[in-house]
Amino acid sequence: MCTYLTEKIEATGSGKGPDGWFPLSEVTVYFDHPAHALADHTLNIDFRNPGRGPSARVAVELTPRTARALVTAIESALAAAPAALTEAAGAG
Repeated sequence: MCTYLTEKIEATGSGKGPDGWFPLSEVTVYFDHPAHALADHTLNIDFRNPGRGPSARVAVELTPRTARALVTAIESALAAAPAALTEAAGAG
């Protein structure tokens, strides 16, 4: 079953695609059938810059367990970093 549940956010950062590094402008997150991962459904994350064409994309397909572990790891890493670094201009 397709969920069509999609979240899209603006992004500031960089991704590395087949043509090298590029600036990110958006991230799309959705839970659906994967294109490549060996699972029935995955949390799919596309890091993109549509203005630079289709090659400016980094895609990941994560099992729900891995996606939840990633959320925990991200929160832990940000909590462990000095607040002055995570709240600094441009770090948002």
